Amino acid sequence: MRTAPVAADVAAAHLRLRPHVRWTPLLRTEIDGRPLVLKLEQLQRSGSFKLRGAVNALLNGPKPKRVVTASGGNHGLGVATAAQALGIPAVVYVPESVPEAKAAGIEAAGAKLIRNGAAYSEAAAAALAVAEEPGTRYLHAYDDADVIAGQGTATAEIVADAPDVDAIAVAVGGGGLASGATLAADGRQVFAVEPEHCQALHAALAAGEPVDVTIDSVAASALGATRVGELAFGILNSPGVTSVLVSDAELLAARDLLWRDFRLVVEPAAAAPLAAWLAGRVPAELPCFVLCGANTSVTFA
Repeated sequence: MRTAPVAADVAAAHLRLRPHVRWTPLLRTEIDGRPLVLKLEQLQRSGSFKLRGAVNALLNGPKPKRVVTASGGNHGLGVATAAQALGIPAVVYVPESVPEAKAAGIEAAGAKLIRNGAAYSEAAAAALAVAEEPGTRYLHAYDDADVIAGQGTATAEIVADAPDVDAIAVAVGGGGLASGATLAADGRQVFAVEPEHCQALHAALAAGEPVDVTIDSVAASALGATRVGELAFGILNSPGVTSVLVSDAELLAARDLLWRDFRLVVEPAAAAPLAAWLAGRVPAELPCFVLCGANTSVTFA
């Protein structure tokens, strides 16, 4: 049985990553007179939080000859960026549906991009098939203890910079970010937010174990895991975590609000936590919302 990460692993990752990742800023603000905090993780190198887990995993252990992974986009960008910085060749499998902005970023970071299948699960199966070669490290997008610990460093920064925050809200795909947040939240409630039609965690909590779900959301490229990670589920199946669902319309409205009122550009998935709060599903005095990524196509007039 694989060992799940604990809070001490996040603390160790926090020190390990300092030379390699940005300590992203917080924005304290109000909406309709209600205070909130935004964690501007979309400013992270590679455009999302995924760099944290990738760097931590590649640093914590023997240096592999190459790294292979599968991704809907953001994890691949994180792995490609981390591998380039650490001098490790990288191969990233993606589904045919990968957004072009993410595919271009993966190749620009020096990784070999291979498109395979219609869904993330098919890309992952192809990646696993070649990962058995000696010296290769297969880096799972979310069901990996080192990845989870690395993702938790975003919340560790929130706790350090804003100890008065009483809740952390994050988007959920496979559960890596949310489980890392839970380990680092220091007792604060974690709100794990998913689109209604990308609810791997919500369905698992209802079933009492990870189950396969169908995926159909505008945020699927980032939150399109068909099954929550086993390690993540073990951490998230606790009283300190509240599962919340939002509609695509709600998360797109929140994304548009972030641009209209704050001039913050994020991809749809990153707006899910704020969407949940705007809909009254995040009861907290001073919540912090992790804007987890901005790998999206933008056209300026």
